[in-house]
Amino acid sequence: MNDDQGGLFAAPEAPPATITAGLPRPTAGAPLAVRMRPATLEEIVGQEHLLESGSPLRRLIDGSGAASVLLFGPPGTGKTTMAALISAAAGGRFEALSALSSGVKEVRAVIDAARRRLISGTQTVLFIDEVHRFSKTQQDALLDAVENRIVLLVAATTENPSFSVVAPLLSRSLVLQLRSLGGPDIRKLLLRAAADPRGLAGAVTIDDDALDHLEKISAGDARRGLTALEAAADTALSDADRGGDEAVAVTLAHVESAVDRAAVRYDRDGDQHYDVISAFIKSIRGSDVDAALHYLARMISAGEDPRFIARRLVVHASEDIGMADPTALQTAAAAAQAVQLIGMPEARLALAQATIHLATAPKSAGVVAAIGAAVADVENGKAGAVPAHLRDGHYAGAAKLGNAVGYRYPHDDPGGVVTQQYPPDELVGVDYYVPTDHGHEREIGPRLGRLRNIVRGRR
Repeated sequence: MNDDQGGLFAAPEAPPATITAGLPRPTAGAPLAVRMRPATLEEIVGQEHLLESGSPLRRLIDGSGAASVLLFGPPGTGKTTMAALISAAAGGRFEALSALSSGVKEVRAVIDAARRRLISGTQTVLFIDEVHRFSKTQQDALLDAVENRIVLLVAATTENPSFSVVAPLLSRSLVLQLRSLGGPDIRKLLLRAAADPRGLAGAVTIDDDALDHLEKISAGDARRGLTALEAAADTALSDADRGGDEAVAVTLAHVESAVDRAAVRYDRDGDQHYDVISAFIKSIRGSDVDAALHYLARMISAGEDPRFIARRLVVHASEDIGMADPTALQTAAAAAQAVQLIGMPEARLALAQATIHLATAPKSAGVVAAIGAAVADVENGKAGAVPAHLRDGHYAGAAKLGNAVGYRYPHDDPGGVVTQQYPPDELVGVDYYVPTDHGHEREIGPRLGRLRNIVRGRR
């Protein structure tokens, strides 16, 4: 046999493990998100915390582990991809069930087939999507097969498995949490899809502003981003007059047209960032709740950091409302806490509630004016000695120095207020806080007048 014959009839080299060992090979007409499903471990992005060397998932995909797995994470983060890679590594049969369309009968049929395969040495990897939708009975039907490794279970869920999966199944499985993809991860996938032969094969390029918009509307979901790119690319290619093999640019207009969602002109590092937040605060200050909600919606839609919005609401609650409605600060602070605890998109409700509260609340700049005047006096040198009777007296020898001597304890007085000098000598009689007659300050004003008269000995 000559070399040519040897080359012709020699057994082909084994290809690297790819996802097609677990899932059907996508056809040319399959959606872009399906065609671009990672074929190797190296193509997965955004889940580095699960794929580092020696990690449980890495060992499973490398074929050196045999635990059942619950993959928990948002849509479009790679749960199905990882299930297929585990199947490829296991070298067995891949079976997939959906909790939306499968019952106990289908589960038992798969397990019976897996038991027969195991006799001949073939492992079955059972992938169940949306496992949180399985009833307790359906989940219980899996227990024996999982425990005895009749099947290697890989289940995916968008819900916290601690609350949606029965405890016995949870204890028999390795729970791994996938994260939403970050902006750089989404951009990497989109650019890869534009160039890869499996995807758009270089037929298009993506303008920077179009890429920015695709990243935003993806919201961490790779499938959503790739679907939007495919629609935008179809629009661009149908609009183009292609005279050669030059790539067609996918523009922002193509993306807006394809996904029926306009890009919000908003640069988080430029003028729009400052202009919109300025208009937002001024609308609240002006008690125009509808305009305030509009600007809030623009910031949310543009992907503004919700913590930044929350901080501005907290500041505004004291800056422009203050004691006219003391609950405004509580609402704003609660919204800021909700942003931290819940995150977006749900936290937008708390931000909207705080915006409505602040915009419709009575307004007062009394807090700003009061602290501003006090700080101005201090900065101008009006910071005299603390009156001796107010100084600390909790140490030996304080009385000999006259410290804390003669201090009147207000609670000893039936009214709870006594005549006594509190400010330094040069500031006696200075009024910093001047309440308005708006909201709660309407009640504070007369009370403040009575308090000052008592404290300053004018009653």
